[in-house]
Amino acid sequence: MSPRDAIANVSRRGFLAGAGAGAFVLAVGLPGRPRAQEQPKAFGADAMPHGWSDDPRVFVAIAEDGTVTVTCHRSEMGQGVRTSIAMVVADELEADWSRVRVAQAPADEPRFGNQDTDGSRSLRHFYMPMRRAGAAARAMLVQAAAQRWGVPEAELRAENHRVLHPASGRALGYGELAQAAAALPVPARESLRLKDPREFRYIGTEGIGLVDNRDITTGKAVYGIDVRLEGMLHAVVARPPVYGGKVVRFDAAEAMAVPGVLKVVAIDAPAIPSEFAPLGGVAVIARNTWAAMQGRDRLRIEWDDGPNAAYSSESYRAQLEEAARRPAKVVRAQGDVDAAMAGAARHVSAEYYIPHLAQAPMEPPAAVVRIADGKCEAWACTQAPQVTRTRLAERVGLPEEDVTVHVTLLGGGFGRKSKPDFVLEAGILSKAMDGAPVKVTWTREDDLHHGYYHTVSLERLEAGLDAAGRPVAWLHRTTAPTIGSIFAPDPKHELPFELGMGLTNTPFDLPNFRAENPEAPAHVRIGWFRSVSNVPHAFAIQSFVAELAHAAGRDPKDYLLELIGPPRRLDPVEIGDVWNYGESPERYPIDTGRLRRVVETAAEAIGWGRPMPRGRGLGIAAHYSFLSHVAVAAEVEVGEDGRLAIPRVDIAIDCGPQVNPERIRAQMEGAVVMGAGLASTAVITFKDGRAQQDNFDGYELGRIDTVPRDIRVHLLPAADPGMPLGGVAEPGVPPVAPAIANAVFAATGKRIRQLPIRDQLAV
Repeated sequence: MSPRDAIANVSRRGFLAGAGAGAFVLAVGLPGRPRAQEQPKAFGADAMPHGWSDDPRVFVAIAEDGTVTVTCHRSEMGQGVRTSIAMVVADELEADWSRVRVAQAPADEPRFGNQDTDGSRSLRHFYMPMRRAGAAARAMLVQAAAQRWGVPEAELRAENHRVLHPASGRALGYGELAQAAAALPVPARESLRLKDPREFRYIGTEGIGLVDNRDITTGKAVYGIDVRLEGMLHAVVARPPVYGGKVVRFDAAEAMAVPGVLKVVAIDAPAIPSEFAPLGGVAVIARNTWAAMQGRDRLRIEWDDGPNAAYSSESYRAQLEEAARRPAKVVRAQGDVDAAMAGAARHVSAEYYIPHLAQAPMEPPAAVVRIADGKCEAWACTQAPQVTRTRLAERVGLPEEDVTVHVTLLGGGFGRKSKPDFVLEAGILSKAMDGAPVKVTWTREDDLHHGYYHTVSLERLEAGLDAAGRPVAWLHRTTAPTIGSIFAPDPKHELPFELGMGLTNTPFDLPNFRAENPEAPAHVRIGWFRSVSNVPHAFAIQSFVAELAHAAGRDPKDYLLELIGPPRRLDPVEIGDVWNYGESPERYPIDTGRLRRVVETAAEAIGWGRPMPRGRGLGIAAHYSFLSHVAVAAEVEVGEDGRLAIPRVDIAIDCGPQVNPERIRAQMEGAVVMGAGLASTAVITFKDGRAQQDNFDGYELGRIDTVPRDIRVHLLPAADPGMPLGGVAEPGVPPVAPAIANAVFAATGKRIRQLPIRDQLAV
């Protein structure tokens, strides 16, 4: 039996039941939050993020039969985090991979630390704590064996699920030592001996496979939409069609006449900003989802559309364009841009537009909530179990300690499932049904009409070129409603974390640079989207670089490398990015040498500079995001009818040390597919405050006949195995669209300055 087939999953409840008295359960961590004076000023190699104590609440359990259970405290949505976290622990533990199991952690802040699965930070933040968890468990097993045999610990070693005494040839299995090891104190962190990377058995290796593969392929995997409880009822909700709207009156008579419909419940509309609160509306509860949907169709509702009734994508774009053409709030400045612009030999300017986008995970939001005996339990496909628990407790009126959130597998997330509004709806309706379990299911139409959208953006760039065509002045104005608009009333400027996604940390070697941020009010719920503001910033900047190269008569790849400049390490804070993804600028500088290498790798791989037939072209783009460096080279073909095909994409990533190369490769392939769909066909538009796209016929994602036919991933090895990890899940997306757009120009001479590309080629 191969390790790929042998590893299995267990529920948290099953894990605790199986642990029993004979199990060794190790909690590596310190209880509670550190006091304010203990907070690290910067996140060093040994400090934990988010103000938590030295180690997160990671649990390792070893049963008497030797089975090792690793608890994963991050949500699994296809990125492979359950596998990767288990690989790290098992490697340091010296465990036999075929005897490792994974349990999913419920929401529990004191035990597990931060559980938000976002920001491409699960391994970035918990790689070292997980290594220490495995190393501490290994040390305790060795100590238990030393005590049993009466020999010094230095004479022993742990190897493949056993502790060995080479001098006598004796060996004890981990299961035999579990109970004794459980009685020992956790060793001090300074005493732990972490493996030399050359000793790794699992970390950095290929072929491990996802721990969930067998369950997924055999239909046993449980996603949020799969949860079924005894006596469970089903609900759908008619939500206000305009953000900020509310019900004036409704008639439920026809809905109640549908066989299977049990009750119609009004949900109050929240105040704006609404944070994660449900949008309100009218819910139909039935014995099955189909009856609930039929009942919803028969509701007669009169809506007050509220303050955003006039929102239109067309008129709002004009508003953004007007704002972007005027001086605005300066968010980064170096040199004298105005003087350099006035003295430039040539001026180039361009505006780039990206519409609203929807996360559109294949599994729409779904949750089940049951309230019984003063306790509340939820089962949900959530990326943020802790905030879900907190908000659910508030909504159903119970202490947080009486609320349990079980995390299922997620059929995609991309940031949408970080917001627990759908779970709160289930809680409200369970309470309305006297605590009976109620599942709320969102349809695809619900998902596209009532989501948290990726921001619409208008990016204006201007450059002054010298006689040789090199920029002597650079001005970038980014105009977009902010995610902050769901938390605070009317914040019209982007927040530092949004500006630090490719704008204030632009790593170009320029003498005069200024970035500005005009006002942009929000009229819909703006939320996290895979790679967030890096998407519009990278599209605009990397497209503009290609435009400048053309204006200068230069090769786009060579021009990009010249703008990046010589290899150097930039302090993000010094150049204007005060956020730096929440990490220490000393540990995580912007390394232009690494950025150059991914550009050179992608270009060489695709055969940059080779002759192309008519209608074909190559494009390139690069971007630094989530502390990783990525470049994309794309080959496109544009037919006489304007139809776009993408024969090949090469993507190169330098994310530092690689824990699970197979998953990194899969993430890059997925990023290219997603990025190509966003670039080519995806768009959400609004009219009279209403989203105009209903399903995948209107919001068209990449399909088999439109996505790149050949995707080649190039993983650059870490320059130093001891360097910190970068992110993986999100950095692959931003450079995809500009690389494809630049290739379209090379193929047709038509410059793409707005997405989706399909609409531009049809003009």
